[in-house]
Amino acid sequence: MKILLALLALLMPAAALAADGVSLVSKVFVERLETTPEGRSVTTRAEPDVVIPGDRLVFVLSYRNGGAEPATDLVLTNPVPDSVVFSGTDDPSAVVSVDGGKTWGALVSLTVAGTDGVSRPAEAADVTHIRWSLDRPVPSGAAGELSFRGLVK
Repeated sequence: MKILLALLALLMPAAALAADGVSLVSKVFVERLETTPEGRSVTTRAEPDVVIPGDRLVFVLSYRNGGAEPATDLVLTNPVPDSVVFSGTDDPSAVVSVDGGKTWGALVSLTVAGTDGVSRPAEAADVTHIRWSLDRPVPSGAAGELSFRGLVK
């Protein structure tokens, strides 16, 4: 079953709770392992037209402070599309939600109700959102990127 990237992109708008002047751009890339003519394996990233189950995706959220003042208390939240299983982020300060953004924490600290109604430890497939809280002001004109990975269901 093929999933159109346009549908995937619609499901992943980012929200910023930040000072005026901060702009956001979200992009999705598919990562593939390819073999070079010399026989080496390399990981490539491309903007896909179509993704299929099993594709590895990288969601990149770029931010830029176009305001005249430093942006403080910058909090960036990105939903994880329903068609994607969260597979991690390189930022150890990121927190996740497994309940649509009501509660936040490290994945290992969260629980969800199982099909039997009994609470169980949350798993990567339960993640609905990821959030970053930048610990330092973003100076005027400064930019950065945050990312997370997922696997197409």
